[in-house]
Amino acid sequence: MNPGSVALVVTEDIGFPSWDLYELSIPCTVFGKPQPDLADPWYDLRLCSTGERQQDSSPTESGLSLRTRYGLDDLVGADTVIVPSVPDPCVDEGRPLPQELITALRHAYDAGARMVSLCTGAFALAEAGLLDGRRATAHWMHTAQLAERYPKVQVDDSVLYVDDGDVLTSAGLTAGLDLCLHLVRRDLGAHVANQLARRMVVPAHRPGGQAQFIDLSVPTTDDGSLGPVLDWARTHLDQPLTVEDLAQRAAMSPRTLYRRLQAATGTTPLQWLLNQRLGRAQSLLESTDLPIEKIGELSGLGTANNLRHHFLKQIGVSPSNYRRAFPRTTPWSASSPLESQPGGEGRQRMDRGASDPPVMPRATGPKD
Repeated sequence: MNPGSVALVVTEDIGFPSWDLYELSIPCTVFGKPQPDLADPWYDLRLCSTGERQQDSSPTESGLSLRTRYGLDDLVGADTVIVPSVPDPCVDEGRPLPQELITALRHAYDAGARMVSLCTGAFALAEAGLLDGRRATAHWMHTAQLAERYPKVQVDDSVLYVDDGDVLTSAGLTAGLDLCLHLVRRDLGAHVANQLARRMVVPAHRPGGQAQFIDLSVPTTDDGSLGPVLDWARTHLDQPLTVEDLAQRAAMSPRTLYRRLQAATGTTPLQWLLNQRLGRAQSLLESTDLPIEKIGELSGLGTANNLRHHFLKQIGVSPSNYRRAFPRTTPWSASSPLESQPGGEGRQRMDRGASDPPVMPRATGPKD
């Protein structure tokens, strides 16, 4: 499966230091380095400048500058267009973004590109009218400004990212990495995304509905960690685990476990277990030819009917259709590692062509 081209917008020559090194580096890291052992071909990344090609861009606060080979006219024809954070004055002071950028974003969307923003890049998509009537997010420090300036946008300040099919937005900083890995998961499957995350030494998946800012309610002097019990649970998903089982393993009461896990992950223990089971099922569907009934058993979801029920409810496609979307390309054995990748909440967009593969889960806010 060819994931296509990714055009990354680099704003420059607009009167002030204009690009953030961190948000710019995320798509470069995820999409710019070929991974032939995971998927071949990989993404074709192109940095597209708002200034003149082959010219040095305005430096970042760290003093670095950047040369680009592509311009805004190269956004049209790209499969995915990513707008990282825009300059602070465009957010805090309302200074206008270049009209040629806004026009190029509209043309790219009209040409069929999937539009993505990281952090305050949502302001550019909103200015182009691409977020009107849609649910979207940005860094929590700027969501109030986004909502006030663009009242047609349904701003959600409580999530890491929002997948609305052909338009996706993320919160700030590390949430941008979550969204980029989510795109890989949509395009190439959970196995590839999990392996890439492992190489980057980051969590394989944080659901988009997880809270941007989690106020930990446990004392800062408490050295207790849920890590060991959660790792244990991931290796025993084929067993009928309960909250009481996890609490006993963690040597705490079910109420304390509930409170700590929700504070740390933004979800309840039962939803966390369901997410892990769905992730195990996804990995097995991608990497094995096991019958659906057996996958239900190994993932702890029980019968094939129960597996189908949760797949349709949480992911929006049946297990069989999911398997067809991500055909197995490498041999599997009983000793193969099984990555845990929680399934996001919500249903996929249903306006894709009949021949298109199903998209991955659309992230929504917590339901609990």
